Amino acid sequence: MTARAASSPVGTVTRGTTNPNRLRRMDRWIAATHGAELRRAPDPVAVDLGYGAAPWTAVELLGRLRTVAPRARVVGVEIEPARVAAARPYERDGLVFRHGGFEIPVPQRPLLIRAANVLRQYEEAEVAAVWERLCARLAPAGAGSRGGLLVEGTCDEIGRRHVWVALGPQGPRTVTFATRLGSLERPSDLAERLPKALIHRNVPGEPVHAFLRDFDRAWAAAAPYASFGARQRWIRAVRELTADWPVLDGPVRWRQGEVTVAWGALAPVR
Repeated sequence: MTARAASSPVGTVTRGTTNPNRLRRMDRWIAATHGAELRRAPDPVAVDLGYGAAPWTAVELLGRLRTVAPRARVVGVEIEPARVAAARPYERDGLVFRHGGFEIPVPQRPLLIRAANVLRQYEEAEVAAVWERLCARLAPAGAGSRGGLLVEGTCDEIGRRHVWVALGPQGPRTVTFATRLGSLERPSDLAERLPKALIHRNVPGEPVHAFLRDFDRAWAAAAPYASFGARQRWIRAVRELTADWPVLDGPVRWRQGEVTVAWGALAPVR
């Protein structure tokens, strides 16, 4: 990352591409898996980091979080001042916009930082430092709490395919693959949306490559279930994967076109 003065935002300006409803799959997963943490907190703050040229994703995040945590507040953070100015008319109860970057300019440690399509333009070697910086800003774990959650990943322009890493205060925990099943030919189609930490590792000898290879094989073996629909075929393929991979969710999430795997099983070979 480009060096900046301590008082300046940390990071670089993104392309700013955004579309309404683009992050629905990520938001749905966050609400399902992190909703209880947000609900328990007296003042649950979430950050939409790098929301882009329009504030749609921050507006939508507030609405989706409030279905599971009515006290949730969202702070949209953008490094480009003009984008912050353009978003200010959309402020409302529970939603504000701030100029900033990876330093996360909010007074308290947030329970959620969502960074979608932000690190795509960075070098792979820069990811670990960004993750570390963002995780250090998360609310710490405590009695009855796992602490805050950083969700960082990449999706296509209209949100049909999405892969993200979930990290806690101590680092990465899981990788989730999510897709609109009707648009999928094979699970390895999701490789093009791997987050920066993994996208260059989809080569023989790397765990993520082996996982997608096995997923394609399970998908092919589940072809007879296609007569019952793509959802049933996906569920069957994921069930086959559980024999060899640490799949951490179950049929409720699989039915949504998702599968979540332990980070350690897919982490790059150093």
